Amino acid sequence: MQRYDVTFQLTSPTAKFTAMERVGMVILGLGLLTWVVALWGIGIDQPALMFWGGLAAIATSAFIYFQRYLNRPAGINNDGVWLNSAMAGVKGLVGWTLGIVFTGFYIILYWQDAWLANFVTIFEPLSQLLRNQPADKWFMYGTLYTLAVLIMGVRMLYKYRHNKYQILRTISVMFFQLGFAFLIPSLLVMFNQPEFYFSYFWPLKYDYLWPSSIDWLTGSGKLGVFMVFWGGLMFFLATPILTFFYGKRWYCSWVCGCGGLAETLGDPFRHLSDNSVKAWKYERYIIHGVVVFVVVTTALLWTNSATSGAVLGQASASFSKWYGFLIGLIFAGVVGTGFYPIFGNRVWCRFGCPMAATLGMLQKWFSRFRITTNGGQCISCGNCSTYCEMGIDVRWYAQRGQNIVRSSCVGCGVCAAVCPRGVLKLENGPREHRYNGPVLIHNDRVSVVLDDDWQAETKGMMPVHQEDIPVLTDSDWKGMG
Repeated sequence: MQRYDVTFQLTSPTAKFTAMERVGMVILGLGLLTWVVALWGIGIDQPALMFWGGLAAIATSAFIYFQRYLNRPAGINNDGVWLNSAMAGVKGLVGWTLGIVFTGFYIILYWQDAWLANFVTIFEPLSQLLRNQPADKWFMYGTLYTLAVLIMGVRMLYKYRHNKYQILRTISVMFFQLGFAFLIPSLLVMFNQPEFYFSYFWPLKYDYLWPSSIDWLTGSGKLGVFMVFWGGLMFFLATPILTFFYGKRWYCSWVCGCGGLAETLGDPFRHLSDNSVKAWKYERYIIHGVVVFVVVTTALLWTNSATSGAVLGQASASFSKWYGFLIGLIFAGVVGTGFYPIFGNRVWCRFGCPMAATLGMLQKWFSRFRITTNGGQCISCGNCSTYCEMGIDVRWYAQRGQNIVRSSCVGCGVCAAVCPRGVLKLENGPREHRYNGPVLIHNDRVSVVLDDDWQAETKGMMPVHQEDIPVLTDSDWKGMG
């Protein structure tokens, strides 16, 4: 029989599209084509028509396709996900194509932005409406980012409509992305105020605690002073308090824009996260290394500022440039989002985000959050481990009846949502006994003790010592056959 890998096909054997879905694909193609041709200057003399026409086509096709979730029973249906070429990770041709497109977009955005000049033009009417400023590449990027969260967020609402936690969480990330990370910064620009993102804090927004940013904000007026106060309040006070009560999920799965994109646009790729022990070891070293990097960089900058450069010279400036390039651009952008279709949707959050690492340390040692497991109900199907976007082997804990208290867990709750037996439950409770250890006993640790009375009553029927109980071997079984 000829062997082949179905995931390298452009279509999968499980792909079945209705006539309406095929119409939606045609509309999607027209919408994307409208935007792509703008790269070569076609139609940019009618920017509003190009932008809104393309957006209407893309949104319409998305909503047509999302209707398939309403035609299924409520619940999370992931049948054939590993046979889908777009979601098969390193084995999927479409997945690799998407990864190259995503990565290529970031590379062009950072280093070849002149290629995007015509495309940016079609965002001009929206930029004038919201900011009263000409459109630039970062406004274009923020608009696309927000649209991705909103459109794919609707998909999440359809797909997880049976689960109240997922509905509220999805609405939350859509709200914070649209309001706090897009509309408010745009309106601040319109009123000649600093473009500030109230949903990002140091160390994720690393330069918000650097001397140059604080000088810039405080020098812009009272609102800038409030922004500095807000950033300090949220990181030094609100972050430890909220993490103590709710774990890191309050930020990573409900507020953060990076998490919002991962939970919406990246949801089809969540099963690609590596849950091996080797990946976990890399994760610990890399993410904590980034924390050290940003702390040292910030300390050097403040030292340099306090001594007017007398001690460190240009060393602190070099640190800040390398941090911005390696972590801010390469890791958070190119790798963090571009590798969604290859290594899962939380590459940045899991391996690189210093905010996630800080919240994780608080969650592990000072939080009331845990995922409890009813191990007696676990049937070892493995759905929880498969769909954990942070690569945690949830099933290992569930089989032992052990609480899950992991610094990397973002509390998205999908492990509980995909469990067919209701084994997992996200809880906030007393910190005592959070680390409960395994409740269920492994069969290798079970033995039988034969007491004297029982042996006397059954004398001659059973061996005196347990080790004398005969054990059937393969030869015995063959002989019996």
